[in-house]
Amino acid sequence: MQQKLLLVTPPFTQLNTAYPATAYLKGFLEEHEVPVEHCDLSIELFTAIFTGEFLRAIIQEAIDMESFNHPLVIENKEHYISRVDEVISFLQKNDLTSAHKILEDGFLPVGHRLSKVNTTIQWAEGNIGVIDKAKHYATLYIEEIGDFIQANVDEFFAFTKYAEQIATASCSFNQLDEFLHYEPTLIEDKMLEIFEQLLEKHSPTLVCFTIPFPGNLFAALRCAQFIKHFYPHIRVALGGGYCNTELRSLEDPRIFESVDFISLDDGEGPVLRLVEYLEGKVEVNDLERTYVLEDGKVVYKNKVPNKVYHHKDLPAPNYRGLPYEKYVSFLDIVNPMHRMWTDARWNKLTISHGCYWSQCTFCDISLDYIAIYQNTTAEALVDKIEKIVQDTGITGFHFVDEAAPPKVLRALSLKLIERNVKITWWTNIRFEKTFSAELCQLMADSGCIAVTGGLEVASDRLLAMIKKGVDVAQVTRVTHNFSQANIMVHAYLMYGFPTQNEQETIDSLEVVKQLFEKNCIQSAYWHQFTTTVHSPIGKNPQDFGIEVIGPLFKGFASNDLYHVDPTGADHPKYTEGLNTALHAYLNNRDYDKPMQHWFDFPVPSTTHPKDMIEGFLNVEKELNKVQ
Repeated sequence: MQQKLLLVTPPFTQLNTAYPATAYLKGFLEEHEVPVEHCDLSIELFTAIFTGEFLRAIIQEAIDMESFNHPLVIENKEHYISRVDEVISFLQKNDLTSAHKILEDGFLPVGHRLSKVNTTIQWAEGNIGVIDKAKHYATLYIEEIGDFIQANVDEFFAFTKYAEQIATASCSFNQLDEFLHYEPTLIEDKMLEIFEQLLEKHSPTLVCFTIPFPGNLFAALRCAQFIKHFYPHIRVALGGGYCNTELRSLEDPRIFESVDFISLDDGEGPVLRLVEYLEGKVEVNDLERTYVLEDGKVVYKNKVPNKVYHHKDLPAPNYRGLPYEKYVSFLDIVNPMHRMWTDARWNKLTISHGCYWSQCTFCDISLDYIAIYQNTTAEALVDKIEKIVQDTGITGFHFVDEAAPPKVLRALSLKLIERNVKITWWTNIRFEKTFSAELCQLMADSGCIAVTGGLEVASDRLLAMIKKGVDVAQVTRVTHNFSQANIMVHAYLMYGFPTQNEQETIDSLEVVKQLFEKNCIQSAYWHQFTTTVHSPIGKNPQDFGIEVIGPLFKGFASNDLYHVDPTGADHPKYTEGLNTALHAYLNNRDYDKPMQHWFDFPVPSTTHPKDMIEGFLNVEKELNKVQ
């Protein structure tokens, strides 16, 4: 029997734009004449929850349960209920008329977030500033409702990571299994109601869930469980980033009470072979990179050699059928790069598969999504871009590469200009010397508005341990080149790297401060280092001066590791100070404050000269004069 597939993005992934996994598979499967539909259950559920009718049911549920956290919502329930439909409509359309209405005194109820709104934010002049301010206020109002739901009705509720706490570092399946045996919450009931409508509409024989993040797993398993109870003829498969990184040692059979197949790495080959298996064209042992249950045991089927679908041969992702009119633009924090992630609509496309560098010691370089580097031509990329714009009507692109290669970015920029294709785009890069002032300007001319990249620890000693292939001086020159071309730069920052001491942490903050002060970077975010099992550090911790102490694998997931760093600082105590300082620099202030100002415990003064970054820039100026 010919199979019909339904590809599902489960709650909650992204709410401002479509996550690309199902679009990639849809484009590929249609080229192979496999009937396939896809849906974004994430945005469908969100827009079903945030309606006046459903909010009334939520508040009544809290009252019936005598759960009264965030009491202002209950006290002003009619105010909240009467505004939610208009607010969601505005967040979808961003129209000026609604923006003015939202900003009228008394239009929005003032709860626990809006009562603390930052009134010092400098909004842009004119209509743009009005819309942005309204988006910010509307977002805080929606977040107040979200807080109320989580505190009173569904402890797992969150906008982008539903039930993440029971899927993160879940070495055992026990807790997931326990919660799957509980009665569904009001939110889950609504999700299953929508999901059943999709099943009835599309009549699939195989449902494939993409699980990009831990926060997608539980919702996907709830839906899979529903299928097994009420549509037992439908087969269920899981795949995606979470499976690829966390389930590579899977042993526990209990997850197969809800699913039939779990595939790893790129989905095109495994899903196509799975279709052939279900149609009786191949045997179970012919499956590729796929877990199944046999005689009560988890078995990994991977017939080799696998069919290789090279990046250059894959068709454009097919976004047709996704409800672009439903996506919402949030503006919760005024960090310029975080805003790009949560606000505007972006078509997501991969320039190259994998990472051309593939050496960073904290990264999962042993896994295919990093290790297998494949390119395509600029001509083919622009063909895909034009098709996607035609399908979606959106001209903004987020190229989702691990690290976009400079050579390909040059070719792509030239081709976009040559063919007069007008798009706005941004991507992730390495701050390598190839990004000259000339290349940065060329990228800007082709529509590039922002780049993200890893400055990481901002320490030359530690950057060498990471094998980042850059130093602080080079990062300075490259970020300056981008900024001079009016391309915004966001730096990923890391603290807590193995053997990083207190002095290096403070010196890293000084580097970050000076980069902001000299307008080399305009956005950044601190992440505390975590050892992962697939990275060189996780595989050989002794080479980096740390000892891994757990967690103990119990048959299900394995990714994050706990470690002891005998020579490093007490890293968590720096979190608040680092973030407070960064917030000031993001707002272009307090550069004159000493490092001690940001911490409530003694810290050393920086060892870096106050003009270190300026010195690197002056050297670059002198070199340019010589050339």
